[in-house]
Amino acid sequence: MKKLLAACALFCLSLPALAAEPYSVLFKTQGSFTEVRDAVQAAIEGKGLKINHTNLIAGMLERTGKDLGAAKQVYTNGEQFEFCSATLSRAMMEADPHAIVMCPFNISVYTIPGDAQVYIAFIKPPATENPALKKALADIEALLTDIVKDAL
Repeated sequence: MKKLLAACALFCLSLPALAAEPYSVLFKTQGSFTEVRDAVQAAIEGKGLKINHTNLIAGMLERTGKDLGAAKQVYTNGEQFEFCSATLSRAMMEADPHAIVMCPFNISVYTIPGDAQVYIAFIKPPATENPALKKALADIEALLTDIVKDAL
C-alpha cells in the first residue's frame, strides 16, 4: 500500500506543467536524471519504436560555450531522443507532405542548475485546419504523452 501511495504521489508531481510555453508539453518529476532518462528510453522502445539518435544537448552547449566565451551553464544534464513511428509519420505526411519538418519526433530529458526537478518535454504539435493532419498530430501528441506517462 505504501508503494502504491508513493507511486500515486510521484505521478501527481509529474503531471504536465501546461503553463510552460505554447511550443512545448512539459512534465517534471523527482529522481535522478539517469533514472528518468533510462525510463524514457525504455518507454520509447517499449512502444516498439527505434531510437535513431540521442542528442547530447547539455554536453554540446558546454563544449561550444567555451568557444563562444559563454559562461552560463544552461543544463546540468540534457539529452534528446529522436525516433519515429512509421504509421503515425506516414499519416501525418500523407495529410500534408510539408509536415516532413515535424519528423522525427523528439523527447527531451534535462535538469537545470539549482533546480531539483527532472524535466521531460516535447514539441507541442501546431494547430491546423486540415482535418487529416489535425487527427495525425493529435495521435502523435497522444503517443508522446503516453511514452512520458509510461516513463513516469
